[in-house]
Amino acid sequence: MASTIINKKNLIIAIIMLAAVLTRLVPHLPNFTPVTAIALFGGLYILNRILAYALPLIIMFISDIFLGFSSITLFVYAGFMLVTLIGTQRKKPSILTIFLGSLSFFIVTNFGVWLLGYPKTWTGLVECYTLALPFFRNSLLGDFFYSGVMIIGFNFIQKHYLQEVK
Repeated sequence: MASTIINKKNLIIAIIMLAAVLTRLVPHLPNFTPVTAIALFGGLYILNRILAYALPLIIMFISDIFLGFSSITLFVYAGFMLVTLIGTQRKKPSILTIFLGSLSFFIVTNFGVWLLGYPKTWTGLVECYTLALPFFRNSLLGDFFYSGVMIIGFNFIQKHYLQEVK
């Protein structure tokens, strides 16, 4: 019975992630996306470590096939994996956990932007991160919104539909 619940749990997690990633395909504010929330959610709730990293990456990769890849895609995926790591280490959703995920994703992806598009000086680095701050606001809003919806939705489903029969 426990393995059935674990399988159902992972299926529900995957469905929630897929639903979230579909919102990338509809018009939205710049950087108001579920990207970081998907990685964090996988890290928080998927117990199998390989699956915790692989499922969010696969889902993102499939959506990127439709949306296109960019010069910083490798940095986006590296940031994505770091956010998943934060989820696996923290193991409990909180405002701090979501903020740490957002901040680490911001640092990693904008480091890539700096490496690929700015002078390799301290001034170039500061300019890159300074110009990225307005986008970070929308990222934070999106991360808190999508993380909240995914976490609350999953907890509701888990409480009402994934309870083990005793």
